[in-house]
Amino acid sequence: MMQVALIDAGGANLGSVRYALERLGAAVRLVRSAEALHGATRVVLPGVGAAGEGMRRLRAQGLVAPLRALQVPLLGICLGMQLLYEASEEGDVEGLGLLQGRVRKMAGGPGLRVPQMGWNTLQRLRESPLLDGIGDGDHAYFVHGYAAPVTDDCIASCEHGARHAALVQRGRVAGAQFHPERSAQVGARLLSNFLQWNPT
Repeated sequence: MMQVALIDAGGANLGSVRYALERLGAAVRLVRSAEALHGATRVVLPGVGAAGEGMRRLRAQGLVAPLRALQVPLLGICLGMQLLYEASEEGDVEGLGLLQGRVRKMAGGPGLRVPQMGWNTLQRLRESPLLDGIGDGDHAYFVHGYAAPVTDDCIASCEHGARHAALVQRGRVAGAQFHPERSAQVGARLLSNFLQWNPT
């Protein structure tokens, strides 16, 4: 059984992410300290809220250095994905630095509200095992006012005023800006792919 460490970085989605992983057969334990990461074969960093508070919680729990040194696959979700980057404009916060780039406030546009809240279309940009069974044009559920840039690490993007990263992957590090636990079959497939993923 896959041993998943689910990090408590704040946010109301913690329980729903845990349930979504358990439905796929994973053994999930809630993590609030570096010691609790031991033995995990997968690590998930979810989060809802502000980047500054999310990083403050990670520092208080002594998790920043262990996350930077992880040797198992890591998936950041929503705010958790944004914390993977070098920095965020939201409070001018330094992130984990596992992905290059800076998270910036979304500009929106005519008829587009920020934060983005609701379903949006995924555009596949390159192949990745994390995208197995997820098609170009499939829909996922987003709730966010800040977004990561489309770089070489981006495997799927989304457009809301401007194009931004929806799914990213670099080595063992991956991130989903959307909420897989609220994205029906697409979300379940992403989590299943992550549990089966064996990056080199």
